[in-house]
Order: sequence, then structure tokens, then C-alpha cells
Amino acid sequence: MHQTHFLVREPLLDPQQRVVGYELTWQHNPEEAVTQAGLEDLVGFVAAQVNDPERGWLLRDKTLFLEAVPAMLSTDALYNLPPQHTVLSIATRELANADTLAAVRALRAGDVGILLRNCDIARAGNRLPTICSYVEVRFSGTDVATQARTYAALKQSSVRMVGRPVTTWVDFDACAALGIDAFVGKLHLTPRPGTEVKGLNPAQTVILQLMQMVNANADVAKLESVLKRDAALSYKLLRYINSAGFGAGREVQSLKQAITLLGYQPLSRWLTLLLATASTSGYSPVLLETAVVRGRLAELLSLETLGRGEAENVFVAGMFSLLDRLLGLPMKEVLETIQLSDEVVKALLERGGRYGPYLALAEACELNSTLVASLAASLQISPADVNKAHLSALAWTQNVTA
Repeated sequence: MHQTHFLVREPLLDPQQRVVGYELTWQHNPEEAVTQAGLEDLVGFVAAQVNDPERGWLLRDKTLFLEAVPAMLSTDALYNLPPQHTVLSIATRELANADTLAAVRALRAGDVGILLRNCDIARAGNRLPTICSYVEVRFSGTDVATQARTYAALKQSSVRMVGRPVTTWVDFDACAALGIDAFVGKLHLTPRPGTEVKGLNPAQTVILQLMQMVNANADVAKLESVLKRDAALSYKLLRYINSAGFGAGREVQSLKQAITLLGYQPLSRWLTLLLATASTSGYSPVLLETAVVRGRLAELLSLETLGRGEAENVFVAGMFSLLDRLLGLPMKEVLETIQLSDEVVKALLERGGRYGPYLALAEACELNSTLVASLAASLQISPADVNKAHLSALAWTQNVTA
């Protein structure tokens, strides 16, 4: 199925807007039945991409929520996913079958998570903790008092609540106050009303100055002199260049050597990441993670066609596509603060030029857009390659934002 269908994701947020997991599904026509074989393919394919035999679970503390049907509850593919990071989502009506209920109980005994959909919480009562670890709740702005009593009773148990859909910030705050543990949806892409624009903080100002200098091919000595004025920034650069992931081979102790080893284009990419992580206004943890995944996915999608050099620029475009929200500034003002290539600007403003279609495809994968298939086809990228790049970007992002 991963050869013909596209994988899409939705983040699960905690009340602090941190990503606690991802719901992964195959994009398909609502009228098209999701088969057992297809869902097994989802489990097997995902496991192969994010659970490395040597390095283990590549998504760090994230949990994956996967749709399930009764026939796949005993599939061998499940053994390839760590139970503590795996949650299977199943409709409550399926538990009317004794064999399905037994399979669910067996999975719970093995620490695999179970999320019940369309569950009558009040009717289920004390049975829930013996069956599931999560239950989906549907928040409604009406009769909040009754909901509060129901949720309060559930909070006394080990079962965690996942709210869906939470479409407004008012509902988000209400659900958080009621004790709901996680929220599914794309609310983070909608700015909170009344958020003040605070502009750039001192750290961001220095980073933008360095980005301008890198884009202008300033001398290494001049870059070094600016870096030396910011001890925290200097420390981060040396820590990055000496990390196992970078693989310098020997300890680098001087800023000059670090800049030389890294190179200007990778340095610009690193500064782009820092600019986002140094933001204070308009910031939320999920927004940062979304920006990094989007940038990395767009980069991987473009790598084979555009080559490494231009793919670095596609990464910058992907990161900058959410920088207006991360910085709390209109995109027009963001683009006035730094000189970017015409191709990056085209990608940011109209998803045009050589880079824009890759950015648009990366966005479509996170929005479950109907354009995923047509965008991939126009770029001549197969579903399998898009799906591999998508999961690779998720794994890569965990190390960058940790």
C-alpha cells in the first residue's frame, strides 16, 4: 500500500502545545474501504523506517497512533514496533466481538496502547482501564458542566483522554482546563487572536546579521568576530560541529575552524534552525517542530532532482515558511530582515519557482491535502519515496529539536 498511497500525519498536542505523538494514516478516498492488508502494510512500513535494528526507536519520546481493525490486532508486524510508543486506534463497537475484545486485552497486557473511538464514557464506567489506555472524547461547547463531571471521573483512572476535533483556541483552553491530555488537529497553524508582535529579540538580531553576512560571502574572520560577541551562539556552534552526527573526526576548538569545516551553505541552514529556536513571540513547540519537519521533508524531496546545494536552499524555504508565525512578524517584514535568493522568495510567497512545488508537497503531507498525489506526480516522485522521506524527516527532526 505504501507503493500507491500517501502517508499523512496529524500531531497530538498536550496542553502546553508540545507534540506528544503523531497520528499516521494513508490518504485514501473516504468511499474507499481501508483493508486489513493496507493497515498491516502501514504498520510494517512505518516500523521499518522509524525503528532501527541498531539505534532503536528514532522518534525519541514520540508515540505513534495507528488506525486498526480487528483482523490486524494479531499481525506479526506489530512486533516490530516498541509497545510503549505504539497506540492502536479502534472503534468501540468492534469490542462487541469476544475474539476482538480478547485480542485487545492481550495487547494491553503486552503494553501496546489502545485508543477507543466513539466510546460512551459514562456507560463504559470502570471497565475502561482494563481495555484501553486512551479514549477519544468529543468536546462540545454545550453542557460543559456534564462533560466536566465525566472527564473528572475519568481523570481518576489510568486512561488518558484525546480530544477531537478541537478547532478553536477557545475550545483548546476549555479542554485543557477540563483535564484532557492530548488534542488532535492543526490548530497550531492558526495564530492565537490578539497575539502581540514583539519583533526580534537580541539573539535573533545577531543570527540574522550572521545570515546576511553568510549570504554576502563575508570573510571567515568577520563572521568569527560577530560570533565571539555572543558566547551562547559560539558554544552552540562548537557543540554542533563536535557532535557525533556531524562527524568532524577530531575535536574542533576554534570558531574559525568550525566555520571553515562547516561551509557557508550548511552554516546558513544551521543559522535558520537557530533563528526559529531563539524565537520568543508567536512561538509554540509544535510550530517549531512543524517548521523543521516541513523544511527537512521539502529538502529530501528535492535532493535527487536539484542536488545537495539547491536542496539546502529548499530546506531554508521550508523553515522560513513558518518563520512569520515563529517570530510573530508578518512574512513581508521577515523577508525585509534578510536577503534571500529570488527562488526562495518565490517559494515563500507563491509556492512558485524551482523550490515552491517541493515546499507545497511537504505542506500537503501535513495538511492531508487532496493535492498530495498531483503535486508528487508533477515532480515525478513516487508515493514510496514521498513516504520514506516523510518518516525520515520526522526522525531527523527529533534530534534537532530535542
